Amino acid sequence: MNRILAGLAALIAGTTAAVAAEDGATAGSRSFSDLVNDTISPVTDFISGIIFFEIPLDFIIDGAPGFPFIVIWLLGGAVFFTFYMGFVNLRGFRQSLRIVSGKYDDPDDPGEVTHFQALTAALSGTVGLGNIAGVAIALTIGGPGATFWMILAGLFGMTSKFTECTLGLKYREIDADGVVSGGPMHYLSKGLARLGRPGLGKVLAVMAALICIGGAFGAGNMFQVNQSSTQFTNVMAELTGGTDSLFYGRPWIFGILFSIAVGMVIIGGIRQITHVTEFLVPVMAGIYVTAALVILGTHITEIPGAFGQIFAGAFTGEGITGGIIGVMIQGLRRATFSNEAGIGSASIAHAAAKTREPVAEGLVALLEPFVDTVIICTMTALVIIVTGSLETEMAQEAARIGGTAIGISLTSQAFDSVIVGFKYVLSVAVVLFAFSTSITWFYYGQRSFLYLVGNKPNAELAFKSSYLVVLVIGSAMQLTAVMDFADAMLLGMGFPNIVGLYLLRHEVRDLMQSYFARLRSGEIRPTEETVKVTG
Repeated sequence: MNRILAGLAALIAGTTAAVAAEDGATAGSRSFSDLVNDTISPVTDFISGIIFFEIPLDFIIDGAPGFPFIVIWLLGGAVFFTFYMGFVNLRGFRQSLRIVSGKYDDPDDPGEVTHFQALTAALSGTVGLGNIAGVAIALTIGGPGATFWMILAGLFGMTSKFTECTLGLKYREIDADGVVSGGPMHYLSKGLARLGRPGLGKVLAVMAALICIGGAFGAGNMFQVNQSSTQFTNVMAELTGGTDSLFYGRPWIFGILFSIAVGMVIIGGIRQITHVTEFLVPVMAGIYVTAALVILGTHITEIPGAFGQIFAGAFTGEGITGGIIGVMIQGLRRATFSNEAGIGSASIAHAAAKTREPVAEGLVALLEPFVDTVIICTMTALVIIVTGSLETEMAQEAARIGGTAIGISLTSQAFDSVIVGFKYVLSVAVVLFAFSTSITWFYYGQRSFLYLVGNKPNAELAFKSSYLVVLVIGSAMQLTAVMDFADAMLLGMGFPNIVGLYLLRHEVRDLMQSYFARLRSGEIRPTEETVKVTG
């Protein structure tokens, strides 16, 4: 551990020195942020062009924008699995609540964390800035109607999460020290090998691992620190002297502090990460949801009208987005970025759960899109709509230029318009949401990286060090470049993952039917009842 700490400190110190040269060592008036974006933007543009290639629709609907194939791919998979699994997202909802409450926890089961800890770890990777900044972006570009498509994607996405996390636990590996490794790279390689397709399984597994590493650096790292540094820097500059403040125009200061805090947690692995997330996620989500409910309560007479805008806008979109297709794209894209259903990332966290029942953990996992998208994203959207924030000059300018520059600022303005000073509370919430997401995505990226190179101490140190350094770099990038890279890497995992889920669908359905049959027969009982029967 001392060796790891020393290595991290040296790398962060070197990055600090380089970043601090912003005020005097950059050429002319070029800032560090400008130099980073000039370097990274061409790369993100290239990657985004591959991931988000579009199917032209203007020959069907005049003026319609192209539809990103990845959105069709993920939503189509979610709809297919929902019907194929007999709407387990609805049938299994009650049982999922019973499992996550601890009724079936057995400390003697193999694994590293409880059902609830696995859920909070996975939720910490999804509940965060996608719900706050991402929803604002979707609404400024697509209007209120984008909310409808977010909700729809969340409901169907519950079954994608169930499918991938059931497989994640079934095909996990546990070493001699009890350390768990799981996720799409394992069920793609081993699951497809069982079907007689080892070559395809290996290719898909490597693809998933590589893209997951990119997602860890993009969505879990740069996007999180970038948006939280913007909110933190703006608030701190306002409180400490405005343009004369030490923080003004220096988001990298926050990036350095953020990377140090992340480093102190990730050293402890998944057990330490879940100890943090099982506290942070319920507390911060509770504060955020409570504030949203207070605002909605003060605008209760406007809520029916807000839902009217959502439903009408979902099917009558007009203007710069190209109509209904544009609204749909924004809603589905942001929902997928927020809840990650169908990309396989959450299965890495759920694989560590203490259980012998893969389906039980799949049921726990289906709660994530419901909490993340159906509840929190919808509440954010309603707050923005009922407070009239979409009609502000800030939102209109954001819509004119594409919306990606608005990020967290619009949501902050909406909350602060009713709860004066809440922007300071939101600043803390944003930082903690980003923090919990970053530590979880570190774990996802680390497991993927070690799958490719082997579980070697030097490899682990290299990944940890690079992850922390990139946090500092990401804090100084412009949102446009960060969002493009984050979206591309995150959603790109869906390509190999959905292929694998489709090929392994029969196995998941057989496991599901067996589980519910044993549940109905009384063979599967809550832990207390099992102890009484066996005792």
